Amino acid sequence: MANAHRRKVLMSWSGGKDSAMALHRLQRDPRYEVVGLLTTMSRQFGRVSHHGVREELLDRQAEALGLPLQKLWFGSADGDPAQATMAEFHRRLADILAACRAAGTEHVAHGDIFLRSVRDYRDRRLAEVGMCGVYPLWGEDSTALLRAFTRDGFRAFVTCAEGPAERLAGVSLSSALLADWPAGVDPCGEHGEFHTFVHDGPIFSRPVAVTRGVTVRRDGRLYTDLLPADHESLPTSVSNHD
Repeated sequence: MANAHRRKVLMSWSGGKDSAMALHRLQRDPRYEVVGLLTTMSRQFGRVSHHGVREELLDRQAEALGLPLQKLWFGSADGDPAQATMAEFHRRLADILAACRAAGTEHVAHGDIFLRSVRDYRDRRLAEVGMCGVYPLWGEDSTALLRAFTRDGFRAFVTCAEGPAERLAGVSLSSALLADWPAGVDPCGEHGEFHTFVHDGPIFSRPVAVTRGVTVRRDGRLYTDLLPADHESLPTSVSNHD
């Protein structure tokens, strides 16, 4: 009977460290029941938006988490800018969220830590479809979170980095890096300095076996391609990053 009062929550899932930590918190919180994941995908590139992670790895991640995954496909396969407007993104997001709301899910969780403008934006979008945001990491110290991420047994690779964070591209993220951390870079990349792919940790039933591919520069960022460990049949190019 106690489970009947738990709030159903959809996890906004990037596949990175903040999403993973937020999900970990939610799964240990008796107030919530995580019912699924939602990831924004670039239709042109077939990868997780901003993170540049292959769809195949995202699917394997969801399988290891044991949660259903919905993909919000953004843009068009041919890169038509008319299909990649924020208005189109908002329309597609609203359609997915409205369907989740109709099925009884009233909350969407995010891994945001301290950017108030981002949280306010999310809350406005959710309010339009009668939903509320949940922010398990909100207000916490970024350095403490990175230490907790490592202590709890999470493992991740940096898949995208820019500016002062560029030397982190392709590295295995760990609090040990704090001893020589790039100046001006938030330890959790809260300003978008870097993005990650989590391949192991306490929320996974099994690790997601990956291998590092090449690192390239695209649109002012460095992207490190990650491939499934059994990648022999896959192209190794990283030209299709978003």
